[in-house]
Amino acid sequence: MNHAASVAHGVADIHPSSLRSAEDGIYRRISWRVMPIVLVAYVFAFLDRINVGYAQLQMKQDLAFSDAIYGLGAGLFFVTYLLFEVPSNLLLEKIGARLTFLRIMVLWGLASSATAFVTEPWQFYGVRLLLGMFEAGFFPGIILYLTYWYPSHRRGRVTGLFLFGMPITGVLGGPLSGMIMGGMEGMGGMHGWQWLFIVQGLPTVLVGFLLYRLLPDRPAEAPWLSDAEKAHVQSVLDADHKADAKSGHRGKLAAALSDPKTYVLAFVYFCCACAVYTVTFWLPTMIKGLGVSSIGAIGWITAIPYVFGALGVLVISRSSDRFKERRWHVGGTLVVGAAALFATSFLGTAFAPVMLLLCFAAFFIFGGGSLFWSIPPTYLSRDAAAAGIAVISSLGILGGFVSPTVIGWIKSLTGSIQMGLGALTALVIVGGLTILVALPKSAVRVGSDA
Repeated sequence: MNHAASVAHGVADIHPSSLRSAEDGIYRRISWRVMPIVLVAYVFAFLDRINVGYAQLQMKQDLAFSDAIYGLGAGLFFVTYLLFEVPSNLLLEKIGARLTFLRIMVLWGLASSATAFVTEPWQFYGVRLLLGMFEAGFFPGIILYLTYWYPSHRRGRVTGLFLFGMPITGVLGGPLSGMIMGGMEGMGGMHGWQWLFIVQGLPTVLVGFLLYRLLPDRPAEAPWLSDAEKAHVQSVLDADHKADAKSGHRGKLAAALSDPKTYVLAFVYFCCACAVYTVTFWLPTMIKGLGVSSIGAIGWITAIPYVFGALGVLVISRSSDRFKERRWHVGGTLVVGAAALFATSFLGTAFAPVMLLLCFAAFFIFGGGSLFWSIPPTYLSRDAAAAGIAVISSLGILGGFVSPTVIGWIKSLTGSIQMGLGALTALVIVGGLTILVALPKSAVRVGSDA
């Protein structure tokens, strides 16, 4: 028996209640060391996604871009993102998380800043394609990275904590974007929307170096865990992956890629992405349509639904872990959230009722959408996880292309966001129902429970 195994065996001899308490303590330390930097990195990633939604309030007029041009440019990001996700995740397994995330964050920070200097539609399209290529692999890479640390029964809450960055970015990003665009207009001869991309893009490069410095690749390389703690974490993960085998999961990559349920998950994520990016790309426009003209005020008001989205991430992920249930917590919340979003299109410019429904929709859309990512790692085997998660993310992220493109095209034709909003929210409802009907309970294991 090697040293790590003997240490783990000794830990296992402790009384179960004491062992559970000790294990909880280890994972608290891991969460305090790993999750803050991961969360900060994702805040910058999502800020990069949503800032174009605020910038378009000025840049469309300054550059004479139509809603269709904006919608296509916003969506093109996800085309190259799709193409480069799987290679990036496979590279992560070879060179490690730290180098992978450093490469991603430095390049996307520079590309995001370069958006400030576009003047023609083709330049806007080009920089968005570059941005998608550079950022590809960050999100599925983090999802894979969490499986190196946390067993399935702990992953729902930590995945929710990581994706807590989405609504938190909206809470912070709205007021920040409004202040930058309003306060820096004309500074240095540049428009406020140009400063927005520079001020929010360049710090991402620094965060990439910070992540490289602070984040261990795996538990065995964490200097703040003792040998006994490292061995215990590994034994927990090994036991969790043995449960995968008992649940009938196949260990070959080809099996994961050929399994129809992989594509069911990809479709569900596609619907999640449609819902999330409908909110993030078009929320400022929807607020403006309620009669709010000041960019600063729009920034502050858009923060309100994101506050409820943040609550949804925390509440729904905690509830899912507590009840050891995933399908209804994901599928049911998507149906409810999409229905609330669609209902806003019937209320015209009634400010208070529309805001109430937007808050309700954000709570369930962000809550269910973030929890979704606790499902693929438990469904896919250890060998298939890297490529399998990336395939699901790559196919599903097309929702980020479809949502702004379709809504922008329909808005240019009709002058209203209503028809596009209705079509996409109907699709999201189908996605929510799909996970309830098409995904068997046995494919969504939570700890020792199916």
